[in-house]
Amino acid sequence: MGFVTLTVAQPDRGEFAWSVTIAPDLPRDKAVATQIRKVVAGAETGESVQLWIEQAADHDDAFAAELGFRPYRDLWRMQRPLPAPRSTIATRAFAPGADDEEFLKVNNRAFHWHPEQGGLTVGELADRMAESWFDAEGFRLHERDGRLAGFCWTKVHPDENPPGGEIYAIAVDPDYHGHGLGKPMTLAGLDHLADRGITVGFLYVESDNDPAVATYRRLGFDHSSTNRAFRHTVE
Repeated sequence: MGFVTLTVAQPDRGEFAWSVTIAPDLPRDKAVATQIRKVVAGAETGESVQLWIEQAADHDDAFAAELGFRPYRDLWRMQRPLPAPRSTIATRAFAPGADDEEFLKVNNRAFHWHPEQGGLTVGELADRMAESWFDAEGFRLHERDGRLAGFCWTKVHPDENPPGGEIYAIAVDPDYHGHGLGKPMTLAGLDHLADRGITVGFLYVESDNDPAVATYRRLGFDHSSTNRAFRHTVE
């Protein structure tokens, strides 16, 4: 679309024709508003446009409303200092090629409801593994009864100050829900990050996912910031 300040994407899945992201350091001014309106103008009648505002503040709701967007989703960043208490379960590193199929099966069972992580394909997994940040050692798997019971996929952000370690994706196979694996799987990911010298661990969680938020609070995570998503449907 020719924009240099906003991140504009055409999602390959989900309900949105276009998705726009405003980074925390960008002003909510006339120039940015003009670019967003151009994106909306490029959508067809009946199509929806998504607007993400990272580290959203109270005044961002009014900015988005003036452009015809309404909020529909809050993604919380929760973080804690590292190291954390050590995990009580054994994990191993992901083996690209050998573990792909089993991982996708568990991931898509666990995240069938999730707009980004659900329905992950072989090609999309390959694309993520081709990213410069991918580290198989930071992709921890836990097995029980000869099968994958859960995973904790981590991602290091060296551009943050200090560098941050993200719990990028974590899930337990639905067959193992109620086995108490959520906490030790999270700690296994934090163990890996701390062993790499990372001193801040964080993750993103839906603000209305009360069980997950409660679990992370018990693990020492606190709400740090909110990325808020808005939608606008072209009429």
